Amino acid sequence: MPDQKRNLTLQAIKDYGKSLLLFIRRRVKNDADAEDILQDVWYQLSTVVNADPIEQTGAWLYRVARNKITDKYRKRTEWLLDDLLPDDTDGEDEADSGWMDMLMSESKTPESEYIRNLFWEELFRALDELPAEQKQVFIWQELEHKTFDEIAEETGVKVQTLVSRKRYAVLHLRKRLKQLYDDMNDF
Repeated sequence: MPDQKRNLTLQAIKDYGKSLLLFIRRRVKNDADAEDILQDVWYQLSTVVNADPIEQTGAWLYRVARNKITDKYRKRTEWLLDDLLPDDTDGEDEADSGWMDMLMSESKTPESEYIRNLFWEELFRALDELPAEQKQVFIWQELEHKTFDEIAEETGVKVQTLVSRKRYAVLHLRKRLKQLYDDMNDF
């Protein structure tokens, strides 16, 4: 029986793989996202085939793909502390690539302590410049590791509003911390 289900999955991949990928590519921003979504569709197919037979495989695959695409767009873009620093991949040298590592490292050298303290002081100064709602969402998300759904449930504010507030906070913080980043790279 497992061979039969495996064969059904392989046959579906053979029959629908190319057209499904084209379907997804037309609806997402880049090929990497399309391939990720397609991989999710195949994974879901493999788990469902193991549970129940699918009567109309093609229709089922396209419905799952459409749902995965919708989920991707509904998923709130989460900004990370890494996102606050400029993306300097063009002329990146070892000092630039290790800057964030130094901030988050456990090392206790005088240099790392100084840089870490300076970063956190600047971050909190910049946070204090934000409207209270933006500041609070950023702190809940980045420092307290709460999800947008948890924050929405606690506050009664729509998730989309929270995402927007965090976006404005991140844009402000990037701008403010860029000077610190540039200064640190001049050393």
